[in-house]
Amino acid sequence: MKYFARSLALLSALLSSAAYSQNPQKPNVILILADDMTRGDLASLNGGASRTPTLDRLAGESINFTNAYSASCVCAPARAAMLTGRYPHRTGVVTLNQYDYPKLTRLRHDERTIAEHLRDAGYKTGLIGKWHCGIGDGFGPTNHGFDEFEGFVGAKGNGYFKYRLILGERHLEVDDGYLTDDLSNRAIEFVRRHHEQPFFLHLAHYAPHRPLQAPEEVVQRYVAKGLNENTATIYAMIEIMDRGIGELLQTLDDLSIADNTVVIFASDNGPDPVTGARFNPNVRGMKYEVYEGGIRVPMMVRWPGKFQPRTAEDVVQFIDLFPTISEICGIAQQTPGAPKLDGQSFLDVLQGKSRKTSRYHWQWNRGEPNYTHNAAVREGPWKLVRPFVTRSVNPPDSKQPARLFHLESDGNESVDVAEQYPERARRMDQEISRWAEQVEQARLRKRLIQPKTQD
Repeated sequence: MKYFARSLALLSALLSSAAYSQNPQKPNVILILADDMTRGDLASLNGGASRTPTLDRLAGESINFTNAYSASCVCAPARAAMLTGRYPHRTGVVTLNQYDYPKLTRLRHDERTIAEHLRDAGYKTGLIGKWHCGIGDGFGPTNHGFDEFEGFVGAKGNGYFKYRLILGERHLEVDDGYLTDDLSNRAIEFVRRHHEQPFFLHLAHYAPHRPLQAPEEVVQRYVAKGLNENTATIYAMIEIMDRGIGELLQTLDDLSIADNTVVIFASDNGPDPVTGARFNPNVRGMKYEVYEGGIRVPMMVRWPGKFQPRTAEDVVQFIDLFPTISEICGIAQQTPGAPKLDGQSFLDVLQGKSRKTSRYHWQWNRGEPNYTHNAAVREGPWKLVRPFVTRSVNPPDSKQPARLFHLESDGNESVDVAEQYPERARRMDQEISRWAEQVEQARLRKRLIQPKTQD
C-alpha cells in the first residue's frame, strides 16, 4: 500500500513537471514573511508614524486582506502550518523553543511542504532567512523541499549586527553588516540566479523580532517624532525591511518577470508584548494570545495583470496558502499518499469572487498542548475563545469559561455574549473539543486523522 501511494505521488509529480514544460508561463512565487509585525506597523494604517512606502504600495497593487489570520499566535507553529497547509499540531510543531523542546518544534518527516510540492513540479526552491521548524540532523529546510538555504535554523545567539548564517555546507560569522539588508540582498541574488526557470522563494525576515537593533541614525528619526526607544527601533527595523523588499520588487521589474511572479507578504503573528504596546488598530491582545491581536496579521497577494487590486474582507488563514499557491501554479492541491490538507484555496477571492464561510481553529501554550487554555474557533462573524491564562510551561487545565464574541459588531473582543447566545457558545465550545481530539491524535500519530469536510 505504501509503495502504491509513493508511486501515485511520483506520477503526480511527473505529470506536473510535464505540464510545466508545455506551459513556460507558470508563475514564480515569492512568499515574504515578517516576524512579530502587526497591521498597525504599516504607515498607511498608523497615520504615518512609521515609514513603509514599499508595503503600502504593495497593498495598493494587491488583494489586501483585512481579515487574514496566522495559524498560531507564535512563530514556529505558524510557519509549520503555512508550509504544510495543515494545523500545526498535526505537523509536530506546537511550541517555539527549539533548544529546550526540540521534539515539540520539529516538522515531521511525513509532512509535505509547499516547497516539496513545487520542487516536484519543476520549481527551483529557496529559503532565505529564518527556519523555525526543527533543529538537528535531518530536520532542516533542505530536508523539507528547499533546494537552497541561506539563513539560520534558530535565533539563539543571533543579533542584527552580529549573526551566524548557514550557507549550504558552511557556516558564516558576520559582524560587519546588518542582517535584514543581508537577507534582502541574498533574496535578490536568488532571483537573479534562477529567473530563467520557475522558482519559489521564501524570504523569511527576522525583523522586527527581538533583539531590537537598528542603525542609530534611523532610530533617532523616530525618537525625534516623540516615539519611545523600543517603538522607534521597531519602526526603524521595519523601514529597513521595507526598503529591501522594494529593491527585490525592483529586481523583478529589471528582469522583466514582475508580471509572471506572484508576491505574497504576511507576518507570522502579532506584536511582542515584551517590547511594549504599540498601535494595532481596533484589536485586543498580542503575541502568545489567540485574541485578534495575536493572530490577525497583514496579508497581501500581488500578481500584476492577473489579480485586480482591491481590499478583501474575506476570512483567510495560513493553512490556506498551500492549496492556494498550488492552484495558482496549476498543480494538484493534494498529492496522493500525502497527509490531507486542512486549508482551502482562496483563488476565487483573488479572482474577485466571494468565498464560502470557513471555520478556523487556533490553540497554543508552551510545552505539550493543553486545549483548555488559549484556544479559539471562528465561524463567520462569531469567535469563541477559551481564554489565555499564562505563558508558563505545561499549564494546568483552565477552569475559565469560554467567551463568545461577534467580531463584525465587536472587533476588539470587548463584549462577551455567551450568556445571550448559550446554544451557539455551547456548540462552538464542543467544536473546539472535537478539533482538539482530532489534531492531538494526529500529533501523537495514534492514527492519522483526516480533517472533516467543513459545513
